[in-house]
Amino acid sequence: MSNINRRDFIKKAAVVTAAGSAGILAACGNKEETAANGAPAVQTGKTYHWKMVTTWPPKFPALGEGADLFAKWVDEMSGGRLKIRVYGGGELVPPLEAFDSVSQGAAEMGHGAAYYWAGKSPAAQFFCAVPFGMNAQQMNAWLIAGGGMQLWEELYAQFNLVPFPCGNTGVQMGGWFRKKIDSMADIKGLKMRIPGLGGKVISKAGGSAVLSAGGEIFTNLERNVIDATEWIGPYHDYLMGFPKVAAYYYYPGWQEPSAVLEMFVNKTAFDGLPTDLQNII
Repeated sequence: MSNINRRDFIKKAAVVTAAGSAGILAACGNKEETAANGAPAVQTGKTYHWKMVTTWPPKFPALGEGADLFAKWVDEMSGGRLKIRVYGGGELVPPLEAFDSVSQGAAEMGHGAAYYWAGKSPAAQFFCAVPFGMNAQQMNAWLIAGGGMQLWEELYAQFNLVPFPCGNTGVQMGGWFRKKIDSMADIKGLKMRIPGLGGKVISKAGGSAVLSAGGEIFTNLERNVIDATEWIGPYHDYLMGFPKVAAYYYYPGWQEPSAVLEMFVNKTAFDGLPTDLQNII
C-alpha cells in the first residue's frame, strides 16, 4: 500500500469511527437529531405507511416473493415504524405503469426491472441487462465500485426517483420457441416477448420484439399472440408453465448474462424519512 493510500485509508477510517461514535451517543442520549437534509435522524413517535407497486403478479414465485420479503425485513428492522404494503401488478396500477405511479407519488416505491422503462429513457436499460455483457458479479462491481450507481441516480433524479439494486437473476436461458430455430433466417418474422436491448437485437435480425408483463406471457404464447419468449431459467420458467405451450428451449441467454432487479423510491417520500429509516431501505 502506498503512503498516499495509507493516509487516505486512515482518514476514511477516522470519519467512519466518528460517525459510528456519534450514532452510539445519540442512541444512548435518546435525543432526536437533525440530518443534513433537514430530516430528523431518528423519529420514534411516527409510523410511516408506504405502498409498493410491482411489475410482478401478486404472490409471484421468487420475484414477487422477494418484494414481500423486503417489506417484511423493513418492518422488522424499523421496529414497525415503516410498514410497506406490497401490491402485485394490476392490483393498484398496471404492471408497466409502476414507474409513473412512483414518480408521481401515487405509491412511494416500486419493484421491477429498469429495462421496462426504455420508453422513458433508453439509458435505463443499461442498469438492468446488456446483451453479451456483464455477469451478475461484474454488474455489482460496476454499480458499487465503478460509478454505475452515480449514473443511475443521476438518470432517475429526472423522474423524482431514487434507484436501488434489489436482486439479480444471474445468467438466463435463451428462451422458449414454438418452432425450431436452425439459423438466423428463422428469426425473420418471429414475434418474441423480449424486453430491453435484447429486443433491439431481435428486431435487427428481422424479428418483432414484444414488451409484456410477466403475468401475460403464458396466455400470449398459448393464444399465438407471440411465437417465443424469454424469461429467466428452468425453475422460474417451469413455474410459468412454458413447457406446456412451447416445444423448444434454447440456451445460453445471450440477451441477459445477468439482469439487475431494482427498487425505485419516490425521492420526495424518501427525503421525508428519518435517516435511520433511509439507511434501512
